[in-house]
Amino acid sequence: MRKKQSTNFANEQFLFQVCELNSAIAMISGRWKSQIVYSISQGNHRFHLLQQELPNISEAVLARQLKELENHAILLKQEIPNTVPVGIQYVLTNKGWDLVPILESLCNWGKLYSEGKEISARIISEI
Repeated sequence: MRKKQSTNFANEQFLFQVCELNSAIAMISGRWKSQIVYSISQGNHRFHLLQQELPNISEAVLARQLKELENHAILLKQEIPNTVPVGIQYVLTNKGWDLVPILESLCNWGKLYSEGKEISARIISEI
């Protein structure tokens, strides 16, 4: 967390005001957040299922990323009724579901233009 008096904090706030894209990127930034959202959209609603799907993420990092996604209202943490001990599942909010096709598009863009692939320049002619 940044100090509110820092230059970085002030710059971040300015960028959020200038363009909502910066705010959106901040909500989903983090090494694992996009994969977590996508995995939940595919039915991996439980912590242990997410760990199986993403074996290289530590428990602490997964818990922190889930909490951040919950704080941004991208997902909800819900108790599963009639389970002992109480079971927890994660479900996407409407905001989270709206994010899924955007992540899929970014994934396709990444496949097309991933590092090391030759990219031809597009020339824009001026009228």
